[in-house]
Amino acid sequence: MMTPQADRPDPAQPDPGPVPSEPARPDPLDTALRLVRAQAAVIRRFDATLSGLHGVSLSDFTLLLHLGAAPGGRMRRVDLAEALGLTASGVTRGLAPLERIGLVSREAAARDARVAYAALTPTGRERLAEMLHTARRTADDLFTADQWGADDLGRLSTLLTRLGGTAPDQRPGRPPT
Repeated sequence: MMTPQADRPDPAQPDPGPVPSEPARPDPLDTALRLVRAQAAVIRRFDATLSGLHGVSLSDFTLLLHLGAAPGGRMRRVDLAEALGLTASGVTRGLAPLERIGLVSREAAARDARVAYAALTPTGRERLAEMLHTARRTADDLFTADQWGADDLGRLSTLLTRLGGTAPDQRPGRPPT
């Protein structure tokens, strides 16, 4: 019995060569460790710039940024802790130096003395605006247009969000507004 014509290669067509196989899946541990090293490099860059110009760390800036995005520039300390992924005592330790230099104040709730708020002071608002300008410039330096296209940044942002990275005014699991 003869083989059907469709099973024989057409001599007029070039040989397509080997069928490409799917690339091997990258090692998840290696990927995670690369992300950790990249995060450390980004933190070092922001810390150096923010501390050199404004005397604050990236952690301080992030805390101030959350307060700046909150209604009235203030948040309950417990909510600030949740937004930052810290414990209540971690927030207290983070706020103490910012209170000493006059960027943040402690406010008691009018109805419940057990509730404490952290609030940006007028000086804190002014300094945060200056820090935000510096942080944007630092981010622009990190993600230069000649090396990072809009598609690259969009994809990276999407992937980081998938890992739980959110904007300062968002909580994990909450859709952007």
